[in-house]
Amino acid sequence: MSIKTNNVYLMLEKLISCKSVTPDDDGCQSFISDFLRGFGFEIKIIEKSGVSNLIATYGTSSPRLAFVGHTDVVPIGQIEKWSTPPFELHEKDGLLFGRGTSDMKGSIASMLIAIKELLEKTKDINGSIMVILTSDEEGPAIHGIQSLVKEELKDAQIDYCLVGEPSCKENLGDTIKNGRRGSLSGTLEIRGIQGHIAYPQNAKNPIHLLSPILEKLISQEYDKGNEYFPATSFQVSNINSGAGASNIIPGLLTMDFNFRYSTETNADSLKNTVISILESESVDYSIKWSHSGEPYLSRDSKLLDVCSTAVQKITKKDVTISTDGGTSDGRFMAKICDDVIEFGLVNKSIHKINESTTFDNIVMLKNVYHQVLQDILITK
Repeated sequence: MSIKTNNVYLMLEKLISCKSVTPDDDGCQSFISDFLRGFGFEIKIIEKSGVSNLIATYGTSSPRLAFVGHTDVVPIGQIEKWSTPPFELHEKDGLLFGRGTSDMKGSIASMLIAIKELLEKTKDINGSIMVILTSDEEGPAIHGIQSLVKEELKDAQIDYCLVGEPSCKENLGDTIKNGRRGSLSGTLEIRGIQGHIAYPQNAKNPIHLLSPILEKLISQEYDKGNEYFPATSFQVSNINSGAGASNIIPGLLTMDFNFRYSTETNADSLKNTVISILESESVDYSIKWSHSGEPYLSRDSKLLDVCSTAVQKITKKDVTISTDGGTSDGRFMAKICDDVIEFGLVNKSIHKINESTTFDNIVMLKNVYHQVLQDILITK
């Protein structure tokens, strides 16, 4: 049988054809809504500031299992560097190419076909299913899951949440995430006095002023981490100064930095530490903060146990439980659900030109999701 007649392939093919570059959904969620409506799901579509959100619900009883994902994709970059058209699913050299194949339309296709197979087999489920999708995960992530959690989902009473982010590193099944670090960014501005480089007594060099501050920020132990998280990391992403000539002492310096932090600290504590270091050096400064997510961790997770067992059964892989990587919409779902995990495809090609997955991986992922649905919702 050709892979092109397989249901999960056909679903992925349709999803890839939607040019849903964040935040434009390009009809992707409308298609998914029609698909789920055909199996008895109640559909709620929420449009906010150009962002499309979908909440689909089947059943009303507990336990309630929610699949969470995003239909938006990152821009394609230089189209001439793609080996195949990015918004068409193409099989080549054993891979399936297309923007979103791994991040994360492959996961969505697997979720939808897993649900289809379950409900075609039996509608007598012990609980309910939700599918929650946004077109604002790859963008600012303000009007997507974050907004839904504060409003439409605040009383949803979700027992289990499976986020379909590409969690695996080398092979499908090698990694499940049961948490993520928090992310706090800052832009520091240090103001000195501009002057001629030959007369430093008449100037104040902000680059020199930063030097002892930066040393303290780098050497500071913000926490020791714990069994789930590494120690909090401080990293500088950009330093900018200079007046455009080699004989001028600049009068201004800006530095962008980021903390990826564990559950052993919090954003306020990190801010206070930075400010204390700046105050100790008596510099003229200002700082702007951007807090994109708190850390979350699912301890004693039943869903993690169920998913790990399913992964080992389907993929024959030993699973590593991890909290590494960037932020995800799991950080928002964790505010209304105590049991949040992330499991999806391999992340090696995500956001790259020629993003790809494999047919075997999307089929195995569909089978894992189906097994999770069965283990959570089918009365034994």
